Amino acid sequence: MTPDTASIVQGTLSTQPVEALRAQLRGPLLTPEHAEYQAARQIWNGMIDRKPALIARCAGAADVRACVRFARAQRIAVSIRGGGHNIAGTSLCDGGLVIDLSGLRSVEVDPLTRRAHVQPGAKLADFDAEAQAFGLACPLGINSTTGVAGLTLGGGFGWLSRKYGMTIDSLLSADLVNANAEFMHVNDRENPEVFWALRGGGGNFGVVTRFEFQLHSVGPDVLSGLIVYPMEQAKSVLLGYRELITKLPDDFSVWLVLRKAPPLPFLPAPAHGQPVLVLAAFYAGSDASEGQRGLEPFRRLGVPLGEHVGTQPYAAWQQAFDLLLAPGARNYWKSHNLNTLSDAAIDIALDYAGRLPSPHCEIFFGLLGGQASRIERTATAYPHRDSLFALNVHARWESVREDGPCIDWARALFRSMAPEATGGVYVNFLTEDESGRVRDAYGPNYERLAAIKQRIDPDNLFRANQNIAPHDSEVRA
Repeated sequence: MTPDTASIVQGTLSTQPVEALRAQLRGPLLTPEHAEYQAARQIWNGMIDRKPALIARCAGAADVRACVRFARAQRIAVSIRGGGHNIAGTSLCDGGLVIDLSGLRSVEVDPLTRRAHVQPGAKLADFDAEAQAFGLACPLGINSTTGVAGLTLGGGFGWLSRKYGMTIDSLLSADLVNANAEFMHVNDRENPEVFWALRGGGGNFGVVTRFEFQLHSVGPDVLSGLIVYPMEQAKSVLLGYRELITKLPDDFSVWLVLRKAPPLPFLPAPAHGQPVLVLAAFYAGSDASEGQRGLEPFRRLGVPLGEHVGTQPYAAWQQAFDLLLAPGARNYWKSHNLNTLSDAAIDIALDYAGRLPSPHCEIFFGLLGGQASRIERTATAYPHRDSLFALNVHARWESVREDGPCIDWARALFRSMAPEATGGVYVNFLTEDESGRVRDAYGPNYERLAAIKQRIDPDNLFRANQNIAPHDSEVRA
């Protein structure tokens, strides 16, 4: 018996099957005694403290298949780790097996066909670096340390979504290891029902070992930046913003962020730490002068405290918010989808922005619409094509003693905003205590997803997620 398998014998697993799994894997298999175990169970959200029995750092699809067979045979919990960025911490499970894909970070770009083959451990920064070498990009998120896999499987949106749609709208195919440890290639022609389910259905249907994306011409330099207003002007600015976005071309994306001002060099020192309204602006077109003209009305909504808008590499803009979203802090989110920025929604947001419990807390309205809204809501598992905003109440803080005030603030804001929301929610923004909202995340597509789950994973092996439970109901038309 080796030292790092001794505790397994005392738990639910015996040494023999663990050692048999270790012999099958090309990557290392970590147990709690392993020197790398503690680091391997750290993920982005510092609130998550789970202790898996095993962490398999997979070196390829063969390792994944071996892990799935092992989990089924041993009847233990299994979770899938890609980038480890999910707010709910679903990449870790207590006492089970983590299929850790974080070392699989290859991104291969074919500039002739404008396609990218991406492994499931890749992060946005990996994808952007390779694609931007050829002036190409895919609609992704806004934090470069986010994992491509989890972002995509939940739907995925970011600065390019108004022009090119959700991340899943650029997904061409995927390779999948299902609950029977079988390899599946899925696209619109091969296993189309599973491909439909992967586009928004999260990690419910298997372990994706490769993604294929269509790429689009972007950059390498883009016009982007921040326009910052003092909070006392916020209401009038928001009312004007609401009118401007009704005629906003798809090339433009302007998000709203209410928070305390970081010590940005273009802001006057007295504004640092004070509540502000930030317009985060992005222009996906090729003519920067046209972009500047298009953003001019947003500069005239009031008297800005400062602005920093100009051309910069697209990959740099994708990393602009990384310092504000660095791993290790404690995070708790509450989220709504909104079809409009009503007067009441504005008043509620301003009320809570005036009593932020931590300098790291923020309220952001991610603007959607454009191409993302032109896809039929049943065309992919992600159904919220009519949502104009994804509101994220992002509570973030540093110490355990701040847990209560920060979580209470987020929940109270969420409750107050509910009458102004659609009832839907973006699944990637759900926290670990929101399993009751899974149906809200899928709306009219839930029954079809549950029927697919029944066929492909009837035992619900892949349940460490915002879970779609399998059942025998028929797919609804």
